[in-house]
Amino acid sequence: MNTELITKEDLDVASGFINQSLEALNKILLGHEAVHKLVIIGIISRGHILLEGLPGVGKTAMIKAIGDIMNLSFNRVQFTPDLMPADILGTNILQEQENGKRAMEFQKGPVFTNIMLADEINRASPKTQSALLEAMQEGSVTLLGKTRELPKPFFVLASQNPIELEGTFPIPEAQLDRFLFKLNIKGVDSNALSDIISNRRRGETPEADFHLTEDNLNFIFDTMNKIYLPKAISNYIARLVTATHPDENQIDEVKDFVSFGASPRAAIAIAEAARATALIANRPTVGFEDVNMVVQPVLNHRMILNYKAKMENMSVDDIINIVLERTEEVDLNLPKDIVVN
Repeated sequence: MNTELITKEDLDVASGFINQSLEALNKILLGHEAVHKLVIIGIISRGHILLEGLPGVGKTAMIKAIGDIMNLSFNRVQFTPDLMPADILGTNILQEQENGKRAMEFQKGPVFTNIMLADEINRASPKTQSALLEAMQEGSVTLLGKTRELPKPFFVLASQNPIELEGTFPIPEAQLDRFLFKLNIKGVDSNALSDIISNRRRGETPEADFHLTEDNLNFIFDTMNKIYLPKAISNYIARLVTATHPDENQIDEVKDFVSFGASPRAAIAIAEAARATALIANRPTVGFEDVNMVVQPVLNHRMILNYKAKMENMSVDDIINIVLERTEEVDLNLPKDIVVN
């Protein structure tokens, strides 16, 4: 763990870079400021993001704009039922050499990039979806016994349509758990829509007026590693994640409506995203408010509800809100070996 102390100067510079990037993104795409902030938090946390929303709400345009602002390479793959793992990862192709002989050469797939947009990921078969597991977890691809490193940083930003279920395959739970956030992208309000109609002919987006360099981005990552996570905050995160499990739980709604709670990876995700949130706010230390801001997008795809929840019209978001309400920010329980007279 990095224990190096952060300086005020480094904090100011790093948070300035992030907020300039956020302002540039808000100018390009109107009406999604809250989502933009969470996506930027996800990126600087070095996590993968699942975007769920109807067609035409700007998911692809947002990802392209982020790649442009952060000066990162970008590849888009349209997931379809006939897409094969080799179409994503790459394959060995027989090529003729300069000397006239033939040899197998590896042809890189679109996963060899900084940002990969997996468009409508739930349209591909589970076999193809699982081809991304190693890339998302390890940052590498292994084919025919040879492991190849992916460019750094590497992010998967996947999209799915929540209402069109014909010809789709649910994303496996193991794959879902690799996504740092699941964000629901909704339509914009009437004011933002009016601005889009008035100023964006044919929906074309303007060029970004700010760009990070590779050194800028690495500086942001290095600075985020120095954001301090107090013991009280890590304890709070642990209690929140533990509270999502129905076994021996004190929260009735969790016992009644939850089949499976969040994994330990969820606690790690909350901690990293909270660090990024503190950095954006120009704070050297994570606070409870930073944790509370990112809990919903971290947990909403990691909890599995039972049939009773559907009958009672209880959603995952409802359960998360209850867990947040019932979990004390500061653990007031005394150690068991202390007796108070």
